[in-house]
Amino acid sequence: MKTAVIEINPDWKAALKAGAKGMRQAAKSGRVQQFTFSYASPELLFSEISPKRWGVLEAMNGAGEMSLRELARRLERDVKSVHRDVHALLATGLLEKTESGKIVCPFDKVRVDFTLEQAA
Repeated sequence: MKTAVIEINPDWKAALKAGAKGMRQAAKSGRVQQFTFSYASPELLFSEISPKRWGVLEAMNGAGEMSLRELARRLERDVKSVHRDVHALLATGLLEKTESGKIVCPFDKVRVDFTLEQAA
């Protein structure tokens, strides 16, 4: 199962180390199971993955290959705005384009992982 983990991690060094550790584990096992997408702040995360873009991810998750027009129809949104959101998600790696030009979510599961703690 391929899992995308979206996290808020202001410590870029720790995120880089965790990513390297995951790559080493994948190299040993011969398969990659988890991909981590780290954002330095909640503002950055929510600017990249807005509620509308989250809706795109929800619609694409497990749906297989889909055309942009079909996705817009399922979301009941105009093609132009869906196109903009899809291209933003393609840039992050949360969606991919197939050889036939259709869109696909390459993950079986997408998890958002962050904690809000009381300031010390």
